[in-house]
Amino acid sequence: MALRDFGVAFGIPEPWTSELQSWRERLGDPNAGGIPPHVTLLPPTALPEEALPDVEEHLRQVAAAERPFSMHLHGTATFRPVSPVVFVPLAEGVSDCQRVQSKVRTGPLARPLSFAYHPHVTVAHDLDEQALDEAFRALEDYDACFTVWGFTLFEQDRQGIWRPQRDFPFGAAGLPGPLEPHGHR
Repeated sequence: MALRDFGVAFGIPEPWTSELQSWRERLGDPNAGGIPPHVTLLPPTALPEEALPDVEEHLRQVAAAERPFSMHLHGTATFRPVSPVVFVPLAEGVSDCQRVQSKVRTGPLARPLSFAYHPHVTVAHDLDEQALDEAFRALEDYDACFTVWGFTLFEQDRQGIWRPQRDFPFGAAGLPGPLEPHGHR
């Protein structure tokens, strides 16, 4: 049975996703090209391909019961010294993220977490201390507000790039037929 790596996340809309991606690239983050800016709901999880229909139905049900909410990203923070990460924290939307992630991580996606859930957008990871300090200073006044419309199922390809597979819009319980693949909302 072949396993594939999946994750679930809130994507960051434009123009902020390009802006955050650009910062990550400028800072020299080795993960910049393979991980789009996001707020994680389910960290990388290995699943057998035959589980995918049940996983997608579970995610559809979770999204159908939710409604859009506001997310406000502001400033910078770090997980150092525990982990070499600088991130943009949420000033608004934390409890919404916590609620949705707790629902996502049930049923076919039930799994323990290595760390307590802390919604954030990573901007620098696995860099030396000087680069992490630069990231912390460069984005300390960062500010973005937007509406979260739903979440996305991602799969990591053979090159290590996380690719969106399917969007799960909030409140979609009454939609006829199957959900559209990623990018069609």
